[in-house]
Amino acid sequence: MARGQNTQSLGVEPFAARLARLGRSLTRGRTTILQINLGPLCNQLCRHCHLDAGPHRKETMSLETMGHILEFARRARPELVDITGGAPELNRHLPYLICSLAPLAPKLMVRTNLTALAETSTEELIRLFRTNGVVLVASFPSSNPAQLEAQRGKGILGKSVEMLRLLNQAGYGLPDSGLELDLVSNPSGAFLPPRQEKAQEKFRQDLERKWGICFNRLFTFANVPLGRFGAWLIGTGNLQSYMQRLAFAFNPCTLDGLMCRSLVSVSWDGHLFDCDFNLAEGLPMAGVKRHISELNGFPEPGTPIAVADHCYACTAGSGFT
Repeated sequence: MARGQNTQSLGVEPFAARLARLGRSLTRGRTTILQINLGPLCNQLCRHCHLDAGPHRKETMSLETMGHILEFARRARPELVDITGGAPELNRHLPYLICSLAPLAPKLMVRTNLTALAETSTEELIRLFRTNGVVLVASFPSSNPAQLEAQRGKGILGKSVEMLRLLNQAGYGLPDSGLELDLVSNPSGAFLPPRQEKAQEKFRQDLERKWGICFNRLFTFANVPLGRFGAWLIGTGNLQSYMQRLAFAFNPCTLDGLMCRSLVSVSWDGHLFDCDFNLAEGLPMAGVKRHISELNGFPEPGTPIAVADHCYACTAGSGFT
């Protein structure tokens, strides 16, 4: 959602007020996940992007900031490190970061849009991922070619399928290989995703039948009304109906399992956020601007989490967990 937008004027109760009315609050549980956003530099201009990432964005994480993150990881010992962007593959220091983090965390995860992998040293990166047992989470919005290219651009489907085939050839996504390949699907418009179990079954059948591709799991998430997607909602006159749809689908049962309760997100310049969506909105962790170098360890359980009205996207339906 655009900054400064008044949700009450859209007929939506502010998220913080909704929590207060229910006698609920959003605070941290035990934090175990370190999410690292290498910056909004990307080779694509996806319509659903909450970060306004793209080739026009030049911000990317430096070696100095990576050094601060590694020092923090040695102190905090995260159980999972989640590397995201933008397109992480476009940061030339990604191999260094992965090799340095591998001894410090039992699980590493890299989010990929697949086409950025095609534009880098593809075989070397795949070998690096394999060697370090990196879990790959690939954006593949739809098994319908027209819908996928409407959301991500012409020619994207072919490149994405080619990379998925290469990853399968390397063992990713195959049964009993130990190399996990998960897919993420977001709706192509101003509506909520289908049920994850049904969507996964359809994706599995479609990708196997059309392209002979295997994967482990599919995650379906609602689009967050920020960045380019937020601008698209405003430009198409869909913001009010979309926010009302999210608010109507609010599920208080999702609150305990939200990712922000167990995750710290670090921006490309080293500042701390409760999640990648608050990072996109410039809303710092617990409402206080801090740098990773200032943090001795993960925040204590019970630490408040900064909330805003885009949090409705994470609490709609099955939510972001």
